[in-house]
Amino acid sequence: MPGLEHPELMNRPTSPGAGPAAPHLFTVLALLWIGGGAMRIPLLAVPPILPLIHDDLHMSETQVGLLIGLPLIMFALAAIPGSLLIARLGALRVATAGIAIATIAAAARSAAFDVWTLHAATLLMGFGVAICQPAMPTLVRLWTPARAWLANAFFTNGMLMGATFSTSLTIPFILPMVGASWRSAVLFWSIPGVIAVLLYILAAPRPKAPDAAAQAMAARWWPEWNSPTLWLLGIALGANNALFFASNAFVPDYLTSTGRGDMIALTLTYLNASQLIGSFVMLAMPERMQRGHWPFTVFGPITAIGLLGLVFCDGIWIQLSAAAAGIGGAVTFIVTFGLPAILSPPGEVHRMASGMFTISYAIAVVVPILCGAVWDITGLPWTSFLPIAACAVGMTILARRLRCAASVNGEE
Repeated sequence: MPGLEHPELMNRPTSPGAGPAAPHLFTVLALLWIGGGAMRIPLLAVPPILPLIHDDLHMSETQVGLLIGLPLIMFALAAIPGSLLIARLGALRVATAGIAIATIAAAARSAAFDVWTLHAATLLMGFGVAICQPAMPTLVRLWTPARAWLANAFFTNGMLMGATFSTSLTIPFILPMVGASWRSAVLFWSIPGVIAVLLYILAAPRPKAPDAAAQAMAARWWPEWNSPTLWLLGIALGANNALFFASNAFVPDYLTSTGRGDMIALTLTYLNASQLIGSFVMLAMPERMQRGHWPFTVFGPITAIGLLGLVFCDGIWIQLSAAAAGIGGAVTFIVTFGLPAILSPPGEVHRMASGMFTISYAIAVVVPILCGAVWDITGLPWTSFLPIAACAVGMTILARRLRCAASVNGEE
């Protein structure tokens, strides 16, 4: 991969839009944290209220799967345009615009009067998040070139905290507060995005003018498709994202169908809040260990076992299984998500990130739809978890190849 043969270049902050002069570490870590939360909350605010939306808009299970899959379609389609926008406008402008678009579109879902208007607003929300996703790793590299692992840990922690808040607080607190209206709950969860946009406008470090070399590097936006590392990262992240979004989508309807609807809130809380355990473990983990193959070989099977427990267990074991799946998925997600900011040459983070997201979401987009289709075809709720379990197995199989790629690039 270009640039990896000169590791001393990795600490230079050159990137699209150039870098700010010595931004305050606490400020940028806080901005990355809230940006991560604002990216995840619109996506995860819907699963806890899916049964309400399902009944109100008379959705089939396939349409439920499509609702979860639509943002992933946009993540795949708009990642490379996002890279182009970053090269032309700068990472900070694209990140701010992306969060703003996602927030407005997420709020617009509250006005949906049928399945198609709900899907249209969801597509626009997905576009906003999609262009923001390659911008955030670029900001990690811009703002913290020598502390990229720490910044990535904060950013992904914000994403996981956003997922935890939206999934665990909606049923016990937000719905009672808004009169059990799913539309009002959707509006409520748009507030963090508004706050994030204001902070990015008012408090984010402003980029300095790029020099000629930086401008030349920034003009490169097309992913390097012949990179084995890019494909390995894309496939690994695709399997991880697919099992995460599909699990959040189908746990509520699955528990409802088996007469255990009262366990939805607690199960989703365990599934998402347990990811924070994985987040804090990786936050304390030495950088070198985060680049190894062990997160996949250890936590891939843990994730698969947790998913099986969700289907075949009962009582407290469902919550413990959800926790195992959440921890396993979080560790592999954090490792994979942070690698573009670490492995890319200066000024090219957006290229690798956009390629990784394109590959990963091209894979992930099929799984929630497939889960719903399998349920509809078989009439057996538990079969919706078969594609999800296959993703966990796939992450484990990828471990050896990922380790080989890391060794070739001198990362082990």
